[in-house]
Amino acid sequence: MSLLDLLALFFFPGYAFLFLMAFFLEWVDRKTLARIQDRYGPLLVGPAGLLQPIADFIKLLSKEDIVPEGASRPVLTVAPILMMALPLTALFFIPMNGREALVSFEGDLIITLFVLIMMALLVFLTGWSSANTFAAEGAMRSALQMLSYEIPLALVAICPALVAGSLSISRIYASQAEVGLPFLAFAPPCGFLSFLIFLLCSLAELERVPFDAPEAETEIVAGWMTELTGRRLALIRLGRNFCFLLMASLMASLYLGDPVTYRIAWLAPLAFALKVLLCAMLMSFVRGIMARLRIDQTLKAFWTYITPVAVLTLLSTKIALTLL
Repeated sequence: MSLLDLLALFFFPGYAFLFLMAFFLEWVDRKTLARIQDRYGPLLVGPAGLLQPIADFIKLLSKEDIVPEGASRPVLTVAPILMMALPLTALFFIPMNGREALVSFEGDLIITLFVLIMMALLVFLTGWSSANTFAAEGAMRSALQMLSYEIPLALVAICPALVAGSLSISRIYASQAEVGLPFLAFAPPCGFLSFLIFLLCSLAELERVPFDAPEAETEIVAGWMTELTGRRLALIRLGRNFCFLLMASLMASLYLGDPVTYRIAWLAPLAFALKVLLCAMLMSFVRGIMARLRIDQTLKAFWTYITPVAVLTLLSTKIALTLL
C-alpha cells in the first residue's frame, strides 16, 4: 500500500473525514430542526455551537455505564460496537471524493443494503435484551417497521442500478455523469418517484419523524434505547450519525450525479459534499414539519401505498430503459 493510499484511508476520504462529517451532519440536523421550530439550537461549544456534537459524545463517554439486572450483558456490549462499525464500513463504498470510493466492487450496493438490514436487527436485539418493558416495546415496533420499509428501499435502490447496468455505487454515480443526466430526472416521473420513496424509507431507517415510533419519547420513554447509558449510548449515537451520513451519501450517489463537477478533479469532492449536505438538510426539513405516525399507520403507509408504488417504479424504469 502506497503513502497516498494510507493518507486516503486515515484522512480523506477515510476515517478522520467520516468522523468529522458525521458530527457535522448532526450539527446541521440540530440547527435545521431548531430553525423550523423557532429555536436557536447549539450555541455555546465552538463557533455557532459547531463542536457541540463532539462535546456531547465526550460527555457520554465519561458517564456511568449501567447494565440492568436481567439484561443480556454480551448483547449490550457487542451491539453498540457493531452499530458504529457497520455503517462506518459501508461508508467506504461511497465515492466521497466525488469520483471513486475507497473500496469499490460489483455488488457493493447489495452489501450496503445488507448493512442497513443488520442495523435494524441490532436495534431489535438491543431493545429485546435490555430487560425493560419500554425497550422491548420499542424493539417490537422497530422490527415491524423494518419489515415494512426494507422492501421498497431495496426496490428503488435497484432502479438507478438498472439504468447504470451495475451494482457498484461508484459506477452508478459515474454513469450519471457519462449520460449527462442525474437519475432524479430520468424518465419522469420514474426518477423523482424513486427518489421520494428512498427519502421516506431513509427516514424510517433512521427512525426519524414521522417514523420514530420505535423510540417515541412521549409514549415509551426512549424506546429500545431506554436502558442505554455511558459508552454504550455514545457508540450508538455515533453509529446513528454514521447511518445518517450513509443514507444522505447514498441518496446523493444514486440520484444526484452530474457531468460538470465529476470531470473537474478539485471540484468533484466539494460538489459531492454539498449534495450530501443538501440531502441531509432535506431529511431534517421533513423531520421538522411532520408529526409522528403510530406504528400501525406506518405499516399501512408502507405496505398499502409505498411498496406498490415502488414496484411500479421499478417496472416503469425497466420499461423506459427498453424503449429508450
